[in-house]
Amino acid sequence: QVQLVESGGGRVQAGGSLKLSCAGLDNMFSTEPVAWFRQAPEKERNFIASINWLATSTLYADSVTGRFTISKDNGKNMAYLQLTDLESEDTAVYFCAAGRPWGQASQDIRDYPTWGKGTQVIVSS
Repeated sequence: QVQLVESGGGRVQAGGSLKLSCAGLDNMFSTEPVAWFRQAPEKERNFIASINWLATSTLYADSVTGRFTISKDNGKNMAYLQLTDLESEDTAVYFCAAGRPWGQASQDIRDYPTWGKGTQVIVSS
């Protein structure tokens, strides 16, 4: 059963921006940390960004630091990933994931048991 639903992906030119959204169910984001991962064709799923359950602490992969911003609205049960200054290397399927209650921001994929199906981002040069 899918518990997270991503949206906001699409095709954009290099240098452009997108905002991805992730909708959770049953108020899960009020107690759980959230992360974004991405997976390019024939490559492993890699960590992008995470935010702790209180939405007070964030963690980013070096490749996106300064360009991407993760946020979470616990009241709306929504998480977001703002993508700016996009590069062709950012082309991938982007996945939202929720961690365990009261968890901290983490880049370890094993800390996230709940996933969405992903949203495709294509950056053309």
